[in-house]
Amino acid sequence: MLAYEIRAKVARGEVSPREVAQVYLERVRTLDPSLGAFLTLNENLLEEAEGVDPGLPLAGLLVAVKDNIVTQGLRTTAGSRLLENFIPPYEATAVARLKAMGALVLGKTNLDEFGMGSSTEHSAFFPTRNPFDPGRVPGGSSGGSAAAVAADLAPVALGSDTGGSVRQPAAFCGVYGLKPTYGRVSRYGLIAYASSLDQIGPMARSVRDLALLMDAMAGLDPLDATSLDLPPRFQRALAEPLPALRLGLVREGLWGNSPGVERALEEALAVWQGLGFSVREVSWPSLPLALNAYYILAPAEASSNLARYDGSLYGYRGEGEEGVQVVEATRARFGLEVKRRVLVGTFVLSSGYYEAYYGRAQAFRRRLKAEARALFAEVDLLLLPTTPHPAFPLGSRPDPLAMYREDLYTVGANLAGIPALSFPAGWEEGLPLGLQLLAPWGEDERLLRAALAFEEATDRAFLKAPLGEAL
Repeated sequence: MLAYEIRAKVARGEVSPREVAQVYLERVRTLDPSLGAFLTLNENLLEEAEGVDPGLPLAGLLVAVKDNIVTQGLRTTAGSRLLENFIPPYEATAVARLKAMGALVLGKTNLDEFGMGSSTEHSAFFPTRNPFDPGRVPGGSSGGSAAAVAADLAPVALGSDTGGSVRQPAAFCGVYGLKPTYGRVSRYGLIAYASSLDQIGPMARSVRDLALLMDAMAGLDPLDATSLDLPPRFQRALAEPLPALRLGLVREGLWGNSPGVERALEEALAVWQGLGFSVREVSWPSLPLALNAYYILAPAEASSNLARYDGSLYGYRGEGEEGVQVVEATRARFGLEVKRRVLVGTFVLSSGYYEAYYGRAQAFRRRLKAEARALFAEVDLLLLPTTPHPAFPLGSRPDPLAMYREDLYTVGANLAGIPALSFPAGWEEGLPLGLQLLAPWGEDERLLRAALAFEEATDRAFLKAPLGEAL
């Protein structure tokens, strides 16, 4: 059952928040050992559910939260041994706003350590498996959240998207994943990877569920100076008639895709043309190079953000004499991928290479943004694949560069700061496929309106959980 349907049943008194919590808690305990979606369950869930006012807008809604989003009193690890026993004394704004409306945190989901990865194989604890094929990855870094929603271990989930970490796992697991406009959702309480790129985003099995979460989370936050004063109107926007929009098919996303992705693109275009959209091919010439810039800028910011993990303030403290030995012993607990990105970031920020790498990458980012603005003067939405192929087998990407190429189509939206939505659009050999829509800055609601039209015009079989539904 979808989240908005559960919420309606609670509002009508057909089921209580505690009963919903009991069903999902038992389902997670039964099914998750074979998937590895969760790192921590909320052991106080049933007691918290008892105290929820059924009249609240999100009463009875259970949310799985990616484990790099802090939850007061509930362990938050960021998928790292350095924070293995960290119990946050404060709450992320996004979580606090959901809870204020009656939602409950079911538990914390697995991720690539500090959000650095595209498969959730780089978690310090264990990999997460794809519910459609346990021999394949769920994507990353929000793989635990995507798997939990796909398997209906949770009705909805929160992830974070730095270069595609909500959208890519959403595509691999056959769910929706929204990367909002940068600043649309407060980053307060999101453990930083790359601060100018990070964005909390919702994951769900229907567009209406995304709207529920965004109306609760989005908006100005005095605790986050980068948050935007754009009042959310997502559910209201879905109730409005959809105008005939201009859809631009991005030429740079049409090569090197699997047969299933090519077929999904063709079928999606036919659906939107049937809905009255005008479709034209457009060019975003800098997009193929966006991956290069991303893997300069993101590691540079990671190098700065992860410098705080030195054993002196919180988290794991390595053994040794005071000073450098403690720092070395502490940071030895970083996983290989985290070490790799921190070293790359430190290199590109060094005095001898700053202008050659970091400075040029920032200049490229400005050009990419300018091209995006020019495109949206011609069209209302952009369409391209989320990934070039369905989920790949566990262990099949040992080469880091091959793993980095998984973000080929997703990093552009983060660098430009614009909203992007991955939606389920087809199948290939029994595995789900996703496409993504991009909209101009601040036009997140437009994405959901177009995706809802597609959802309602197509076979909704992709909304079914592969392991059956909880309710």
